[in-house]
Amino acid sequence: MKPILIITVPCFNEEEVLEETVKRLSALVNELINNQERINANSRILLVNDGSIDNTWTIIQQLHKSNPFVCGINLAGNVGHQNALMAGLETAKDMGDIIVSIDADLQDDISVIKDMISKYYEGCDIVYGVRKERKSDTWFKRSTAQGFYKLMSLLGVKSVYNHADYMLMSKRAVEQLCRYKEKNLFLRGIIPTLGYKTDCVFFDRAERFAGESKYPLGKMINFAIDGITSFSVKPVRLIFLIGVLFLLIAIGILIYVIVSMIKGNVVSGWASLILSLWFIGGCALLGIGVIGEYVGKIYLEVKDRPRYNIESKLIK
Repeated sequence: MKPILIITVPCFNEEEVLEETVKRLSALVNELINNQERINANSRILLVNDGSIDNTWTIIQQLHKSNPFVCGINLAGNVGHQNALMAGLETAKDMGDIIVSIDADLQDDISVIKDMISKYYEGCDIVYGVRKERKSDTWFKRSTAQGFYKLMSLLGVKSVYNHADYMLMSKRAVEQLCRYKEKNLFLRGIIPTLGYKTDCVFFDRAERFAGESKYPLGKMINFAIDGITSFSVKPVRLIFLIGVLFLLIAIGILIYVIVSMIKGNVVSGWASLILSLWFIGGCALLGIGVIGEYVGKIYLEVKDRPRYNIESKLIK
C-alpha cells in the first residue's frame, strides 16, 4: 500500500499567501497521486493556524470546505513557529506515514518534495531540504546565518548547514521526536539526534510570494539564543574559564604591583583603575546573563506546561 503523505504548514498571519500556497501544494499532491502514483489518495495538506490575528483561520475553514486535500488545526493562541510546527507534526503522525513540514511563504521549492519522497523509498527516515546558496539574502543576514551555524558547530550542536525546517520525516521518526518533552524547542538541533538514516535535497530559495517575513531581527536573535542555550553548556564553561583567566591576570598584576612598590615606582592610575572596574563589571554582568538564560529555561521546564492548546480541528 502506498504511503499517506501529510504536508504540514504552520501559518501565522498568512492571509495574503495562503490560497496560492494551497493551490500549488494541491497541484503537487494531485500529481504525486495520479501521475507519478507515489503516494496514497488519502494524502492531505495540514494547515496549522498559530493564533493569527488576521483572516488566516477563516481562509483555512473555506479551503477545507472547497478543497478535498485541506485539513486544519486552530491553536487557541500564538505559541511561536517551533511549537506550532510541533503541533502539526504530532497531529500529522496520526494521519499519515510520511510528513513534510514547510513554511507557508512559498520561498521553499515545493518541487523537491518529489525528491524527498524518492529518498524515503530508498530507506531514509529524515530528508532535509537545504538551500544551495544565500545570494538572495542581504550581506548582514547571510553573514549572521553563517556565523550562527559555525558557532553551533563549535558548541558541539548537531545541525545541518543552511537547513531551516523544510524536511520530510517518516512516521516513526516523528513518533520518536514526540518523546522529546522539552519546552524550549529547537527542532533543527533535536532532529539530527534521532539517529535514523538521513539525506539531503538541495534547492534555490525564492522570494516571498506576498506579505512580510515573520522572522524580523528580534525574533532571529531570540531563536539563536534558544538554539545555543538549549543544546550546549559550553557558554557556562566558557564563563568559568574566563574567570580563571581573570584570576591569573589579577595574580600577575599583584606581583607587578609588589615589585613596583619594592622598586619605588608606584604611580597612581585613576584611568586604568576605572577602566578595569568597568571591564570586570561588564564581564561579570555578561556571565550572570548567560547563567540567567539557563536558569530561566530550567524554570520553564520544571513548570511542565503544555506547549500549545488546540482549540479546534478540521480533519477529513
